[in-house]
Amino acid sequence: MIITGRPLRAACHMFTFFKKKPPPELPRMSLDPVPALESAEPPAAPAPPPFALPVASPEPAFAASAAATPATSAGPVDQPREGWVERLRGGLRRTGTSLTSVFVGARIDDALYDELEAALLMADAGVKATQFLLDDLKQRVKSARVVDPAAVRLLLIDAVADLLKPLEKALVVGELTPTVMMVVGVNGAGKTTSIGKLTRHLAQADQRVLLAAADTFRAAAREQLAVWAGRNNVEIVSQEGADPAAVTFDAVVAGRARGHDVVIADTAGRLPTQLHLMEELKKIKRTIGKAMEGAPHEILLVVDGNTGQNAVAQVRAFDDALQLTGLVVTKLDGTAKGGVLAALARERPVPVYFVGVGEKLEDLETFDAREFAQALLS
Repeated sequence: MIITGRPLRAACHMFTFFKKKPPPELPRMSLDPVPALESAEPPAAPAPPPFALPVASPEPAFAASAAATPATSAGPVDQPREGWVERLRGGLRRTGTSLTSVFVGARIDDALYDELEAALLMADAGVKATQFLLDDLKQRVKSARVVDPAAVRLLLIDAVADLLKPLEKALVVGELTPTVMMVVGVNGAGKTTSIGKLTRHLAQADQRVLLAAADTFRAAAREQLAVWAGRNNVEIVSQEGADPAAVTFDAVVAGRARGHDVVIADTAGRLPTQLHLMEELKKIKRTIGKAMEGAPHEILLVVDGNTGQNAVAQVRAFDDALQLTGLVVTKLDGTAKGGVLAALARERPVPVYFVGVGEKLEDLETFDAREFAQALLS
């Protein structure tokens, strides 16, 4: 597929979409019979105006809450993120309180930086990111000639935002058809629920989604994915006890044949130390590539934000095995320590596509570095 023009980023920031091609126009003002069209690929249409993916009021669905808004409602609707930022701030309140309390009644001296260092380490920022932020902050304070501790906090927000900025990236859908996504992670990280939420957003944006239930070892996973497929009115390829690679192969072939926009493969949860199971993930990846050259286009790791520094080890192991394209960080809902994203930025800067703060559909949003920094230090 040849793409011309620029990709569109939806107003609600969930995805970047490439416009689907229209059918070729027939010749006009001719008295002769219309000639047969060549089987050549037509040029891509110019990009349409941005549109928002609607988010509706929630309804229960397994471990997630979501309600479908008709796909016809997708249009140029302004979806402010103020409500999302408040939920993110609430989810990170525990970490934010420990960080911001350092600046209360303090003086700009070594004691302040020592307390801040301890707070960052307690927030799971890790040694490398903590040292980087402290060095950066000291330079900013010196350059700005700041004397007010409250202003130091604002400079720290800037430092954190700049550190996290390389992780900020949009998930592109439609550049290749179908866009094939492979979702991996450890048990309990929230893979299937995250897939359900992403599917709902995609379905609301008029994207035809096909799900592959490649977690064939856990019956509940297939059932949960099937419920999401039913609620979102999308198709699913599922077979009890089948080889996971075979299921994904069938799904990709079916997605291409039926003209789906997106194929999402759910895989069994596993620890990165389970080497034989990690080899199976590599097999699934290779099998997808046989079904469609260049696929999978996205390999997403779902990370539980409560796992702290263990999240860095997970990202490193899965990235080494599969070459991850993006992360979904879930469960930043009060007990998680958001500093782990700073650790990832310094040690394994895989893009963070989405962050989640709860179980509802609207509790999953795209990652914005400055929003996150402000929520962390508000």
